[in-house]
Amino acid sequence: MGVSKFSIHTENINQIASIAKVFAHPARVAILKHISEQEGCICNDLVEEIGLSQATISQHLSVIDGAGLLQGTYEGKKKCYCLNIERFEEFQNLLNSFFLTTKSNCC
Repeated sequence: MGVSKFSIHTENINQIASIAKVFAHPARVAILKHISEQEGCICNDLVEEIGLSQATISQHLSVIDGAGLLQGTYEGKKKCYCLNIERFEEFQNLLNSFFLTTKSNCC
């Protein structure tokens, strides 16, 4: 598989693609849903709730965090996650702007 050429796209398009990647996997959507229903969430809680291995959950959390959708604090060796609401609002505005300026020549 070739290397993605992020530099040939605008920052907005790269941001949309990054966050779209999060929502493209059902496990990531389930993780976000579970975290959104909690005050905070420790990764081990996610393993029990989502039903995936610790390593798989960690990989999904890495993708979600890479898109900036999570905030977290360490409690000992464990990380407590919550949603980055400001980033969700930025993403919503970005998508709204993208679709409002995209015109279709289709019927």
